Amino acid sequence: MTQHKMQDPVSQYPVMDIPEQRQDEPGLDSKLLPKADHGEETYVGSGRLEGRKALITGADSGIGRAVAIAYAREGADVAITYLPSEQEDADEVMKVLDAIGRKVVAIPGDLSDEAFCKQLIKQASDELGGLDILVNNAGKQLYVDDILELETAQLEATFRVNIFAMFWLIKAALPTMPKGASIINTTSIQAYQPSEGLLDYAATKAAIANFTHGLAKQLAPKGIRVNGVAPGPIWTPLQPSYGQPMEKLVQFGQATPLGRAGQPAELAPAYVFLASQESSYTTGEIIGVTGGQHLP
Repeated sequence: MTQHKMQDPVSQYPVMDIPEQRQDEPGLDSKLLPKADHGEETYVGSGRLEGRKALITGADSGIGRAVAIAYAREGADVAITYLPSEQEDADEVMKVLDAIGRKVVAIPGDLSDEAFCKQLIKQASDELGGLDILVNNAGKQLYVDDILELETAQLEATFRVNIFAMFWLIKAALPTMPKGASIINTTSIQAYQPSEGLLDYAATKAAIANFTHGLAKQLAPKGIRVNGVAPGPIWTPLQPSYGQPMEKLVQFGQATPLGRAGQPAELAPAYVFLASQESSYTTGEIIGVTGGQHLP
């Protein structure tokens, strides 16, 4: 079964029986129950990104892992970055990427550090021989149900990872990106329909959407497109690592019109489209992949 076969989207993946579980932040895919699908066995490429060179943040797990696999199978050389504590997951995805046969580079580090962001762009560009796709996907999400309990340290950390890092990476990458390059930012349904316990996270995702719209206008004359993807409830390690309260975690995604959570593999085609020349007349757009929780 591949992403090209017509299926009922309601039953394409089962409603998951999610047990109570907790992981330390940022969480590992290797400990996720049940396991997520990143397209390891299902994504089939067709050369849509042949010769392209992509950097994907947060690509050890979840959506980033699915995007890295899809890009490599579409013909791109890929650099991934992740926190050092996520090395176990990174090793897993690197095995998949190595088997595809494209050039792949793994660069661990902390995106909340501006100096690392600058070094990351240089290293990725040097090792890949250029950079023409930047996917800002890494994110920090911690559920706090009372603003009185939301600490300034968490607020600052969430903004540094979700907003500041995106800003630093784009600034560092632009001088090396050619006409035709693509920047893709991961926002969220939370930007439009915020949950009461994700005030800091939802605020960053709204800022990412706004930043994407504005930067797209600024960079259009330079021939660089800027777009975003807004995932809905997607089953990733963010959720059990205190991204959701337990009562929501065990029923995760069931309130969507499609009645189930999404899998990372279902996000990858949107990122492929926005990176490919097929979307040459698309910039400043946000594609919602939300299970029916539509964007405004």
